[in-house]
Amino acid sequence: MRRVIATPSRTKELLHQYQLSAKKNYGQNFLVEPGIVDKIARSAIVSDHCVVFEIGPGIGALTQFLCEYAQHVVAFEIDERLPKVLEESLSDYDNFSLIMNDFLEVDIKAYTDKVREAGYDVAVAANLPYYITTPILFRLFESNADIAAITVMMQKEVADRFCAKPNTKDYNALSVITQYRCDVSYIMKVPRNVFSPKPNVDSAVLQFRFKESDPNIEDDELFALIKACFKQRRKTILNNLSEYLIDKEKARKILNSAGIDLQTRSEQLDLPAFIHLYEVMRK
Repeated sequence: MRRVIATPSRTKELLHQYQLSAKKNYGQNFLVEPGIVDKIARSAIVSDHCVVFEIGPGIGALTQFLCEYAQHVVAFEIDERLPKVLEESLSDYDNFSLIMNDFLEVDIKAYTDKVREAGYDVAVAANLPYYITTPILFRLFESNADIAAITVMMQKEVADRFCAKPNTKDYNALSVITQYRCDVSYIMKVPRNVFSPKPNVDSAVLQFRFKESDPNIEDDELFALIKACFKQRRKTILNNLSEYLIDKEKARKILNSAGIDLQTRSEQLDLPAFIHLYEVMRK
């Protein structure tokens, strides 16, 4: 590796050379601690024959380390200022491709299928700004693409919701739905002082690995039920379910059949309890 991008001096040099500054509307904060970037990249690589799709490479701080460990890195970027920067900062690597397109508009399954047909595993890596974290992750979750792992840095409070457990303040419908779809691993906390400019919050890195889907469950129906049960957090599950079914007596009978106390609140129920409730409702 010629010159590490993820340092304060190299980042400053590249930004000055190309007269760039972080764009707030893109949520840009540049990582300037190589040890952390290296750990993220190593965590993202799932095998020795892995192609990584990176979302938002920026000036290439994480990309550089991904290129060290992956067979190939395909990065998706929307900032038209960055191709020239990446052409220079990643000039040592012949295993990097840049696609100038909004990732939310990309047919990720088509890209994934092409790579899988060539015999490679597919992983996704990204440093995601707050405003786009959930839309991008759910786009990936719903893509049906054969992705081995998704390793993402995000705002810590958002990460806490994705991996929250029952009876905690962060546990909500997002937690349950995500944990139904994926095994979620907490890789590391990333302090705010390793970014330039420094954000107002800390970050965290999570990894998502898809679970086998249950053919007996209609995902959309299950997710609608979970969201309804969390609709008003302070209400009991009986009240939320009654509103969802527009029938309080029916809700009471279903909860009784599922063995759920009528005064329970949704944040007290774990994923198996929601699946059991769904199965009782379908009967």
